Amino acid sequence: MIKLGLIINPLAGIGGPLALKGSDGAKIVNQAKQQGALLRAANRGSLALSEIISLQQQVILYCFEGEMGADVARELGFTVEVVGKPSKTETGHSCAEDTQRAAKVIRSHKVDLLLFVGGDGTARDIFQVVGSDFPVLGIPSGVKMHSGVYAVSPQAAGELLKRFIKGQLVDISLAEVRDIDEEAFRQNIVRAKFYGELLVPREGHFLQQVKSSGREVEELVLQDIAADVVESMAADCLYLIGPGSTPAGIMDELGLQNTLLGVDAVLNECLLGQDLSESQIVKLLATHRGIAKIVITAIGGQGHILGRGNQQLSPTVIRQVGMDNIIVVATKTKITELNGRPLLVDTNDAELDILLGGYRSVITGYHDAIIYPVGMINNN
Repeated sequence: MIKLGLIINPLAGIGGPLALKGSDGAKIVNQAKQQGALLRAANRGSLALSEIISLQQQVILYCFEGEMGADVARELGFTVEVVGKPSKTETGHSCAEDTQRAAKVIRSHKVDLLLFVGGDGTARDIFQVVGSDFPVLGIPSGVKMHSGVYAVSPQAAGELLKRFIKGQLVDISLAEVRDIDEEAFRQNIVRAKFYGELLVPREGHFLQQVKSSGREVEELVLQDIAADVVESMAADCLYLIGPGSTPAGIMDELGLQNTLLGVDAVLNECLLGQDLSESQIVKLLATHRGIAKIVITAIGGQGHILGRGNQQLSPTVIRQVGMDNIIVVATKTKITELNGRPLLVDTNDAELDILLGGYRSVITGYHDAIIYPVGMINNN
């Protein structure tokens, strides 16, 4: 089952048809309601989810009770896991604090993607809780839509979800969260402010280094992947570079010797160990006081990222490094050749394999990544 979070800001966009320049604050909401404004956010969420009704048996939606998500999800026949409920407010509806609380709770359930229906104010609330390292997708419903985190329409969001659920290529990148000063806007002054960036999926496509045939030039793409990883390497972080030609490109970028079929250790761009065994890695981790990361790639045609050719990265090693500190690199050509099949893990630890499953970011180029499913081997 694919785990999706859903947060609906029921008041998003309520002031739009009445030219109220926004929907922030109880005063504006009450004014809009007195003038007969209708709530539109639930319908916008329904339009997006309707696009994936045919796939609903593969999906479970994590929501707050009532108009914040559960009502819409149930009406469409989705499996729903209620994880909280909104508070009572002056407007009779949920508030910004409810959105933030819902985002925090839903993220704790390790959903694969968090959907939210709203406008720029909602995007700000989500960003304050989840930051820039958790995949989200905005379904547009607000009056102010300056942020780049929203699909162009609810239907477009649904189409993207469809690709996501089917395991097709879906890029993921940072997009800006911006909001304007509503009071200034009502005085015809546009004063937009940058608040941060959210990690947002986009339609998968080749963005760089392609031939006219549309296929990647592997040598160039490997260089791009290596440049991206090296650029993001943190000081005093221990990197365990796994086997394969894609990780080998990272070592080449660093100007270091590489064990093509083994695991090498790098610290502050210096080679710390070559062709390490499991026990050597465990010893190295025990003496290293900082963060450690594992860099791995997929085996072409099969899709294995753990458990084939890199058993040195054992369950003990993976647990010590941490599930969130695994970096997966692969060319889009290699991912496309899987034909929608997930990347595979087979660590000989069934519990760990389950924890490693879900959706992960895969670096596919320079500042270019996709989000792709990871599953465990089915031995039945």
